Amino acid sequence: MSARFLSTSSMCKTKKNTGVVESKSPRNSIVSPSSEQFDSSSSRRTGFVPYRQTSGDRFNSTSTTASSSYNHKDTRSSISSRTSLSSLRDSLPENARVYDFSEIRQATNNFSAKPFSNSSSSTSWRCLIGGKDVIVFQRKLRQPITKAEELSDRLSLICKSSHASLIKLHGASLSGNYIYLVYDYIHGGNLTDCLRNPRNPNFTVLSNWMSRMQIAADLAHGFDYLHNSTGLSNGFVHNHIKTSSIIINEPGLNAKICHFGTAELCGEVDREDEGEEESGKIGRLKRYGSGMMKFGGARGYMSPEYLTTGIPTQKSDIFAFGVVVLEIVSGKEPLKYVVSDGEGYMRVSLIDTAREAVADGGGGVRGWADSRLRDSYPVEVAEKMVRVGLNCIEDDPNDRPGMGMIANWISKLYLESEVWVKNMGFPTDFTVSLTGR
Repeated sequence: MSARFLSTSSMCKTKKNTGVVESKSPRNSIVSPSSEQFDSSSSRRTGFVPYRQTSGDRFNSTSTTASSSYNHKDTRSSISSRTSLSSLRDSLPENARVYDFSEIRQATNNFSAKPFSNSSSSTSWRCLIGGKDVIVFQRKLRQPITKAEELSDRLSLICKSSHASLIKLHGASLSGNYIYLVYDYIHGGNLTDCLRNPRNPNFTVLSNWMSRMQIAADLAHGFDYLHNSTGLSNGFVHNHIKTSSIIINEPGLNAKICHFGTAELCGEVDREDEGEEESGKIGRLKRYGSGMMKFGGARGYMSPEYLTTGIPTQKSDIFAFGVVVLEIVSGKEPLKYVVSDGEGYMRVSLIDTAREAVADGGGGVRGWADSRLRDSYPVEVAEKMVRVGLNCIEDDPNDRPGMGMIANWISKLYLESEVWVKNMGFPTDFTVSLTGR
């Protein structure tokens, strides 16, 4: 399939990976083959086996000097070992970096450069820092950070994390009440514009069902990593899950999660070190400050308990992810207001219409799903995807599944979709062009 879509919300050109083990997964595998660094929990992702160093991978410098009689084969073996270790070091995540504020000012031409994006909560600039193509986000701190050491401590774990579905954070800088976050720039468009093209509402680059399932799988495994990875200690709360915070890069239409670590670094959540909770995973989170409640969520993505307390949790993340799943299937926005005859404006909720679609056995899903898919999708799988989304947006947070379970469900539905495509004889390879249409 050849298609084009807007790149106005692009984020960053990905670097070529230099991992020791190169995946040869097909284009439409559930997991993008562009990330090699995973902890043991990542083995749950289909298609990935985490790299484990064996005794044969360790280069022993003493053994290489013990004898001066190397044959040609041994010499090549030694060079190969050194090359492998060098590649492994290059593939390891960088240490946390606290940028001097002068570097940020210089890169942004003292902030006089044209903003890459601008919203009520942040401003960003695309620039070069240390020869890297990056995006610098300016965000206001909810809780002051008075020392560079404190910022470095917060950055250390975030910058060392690595996952194919996360946009890499290189570091940050402080100035007054603002923090400047330096992320990789990914070339692509945000999921909002991919689903709802602002220039042509009748066009979407995601007219292929498998492309949407690929995006859903990428996101599910990425958020599973954030919530449950042992490499991230107690896990994270994202607190900014929405389609505009998800970048779809070219040419494989893989999803990349923006703003990883923002909630932690900006002080939107605070960990109280009270030991492990009963779940053994996440510590208690609280909202910073005792003054006016400030929300980090977006309209249509905030869970009922978040609207009440203003405290972001992993369960509120799951609620927002459920809304994104419904958007992926329907192509519709979470909330909109339409003119009603004689009644003024009427509020239309995507959640309400999804519930109506699956009522009475799910017969309404075909009419509810995105018509631009042209009925070229497995209706039974689409109905199951809608139910996954609805399970995520249960009013009671205790009734919502964890991200690990959600990732497993979506992986299975991805495989069911592949079987359907094979049986129907549809092509599975597709390329995209990110030029305007």
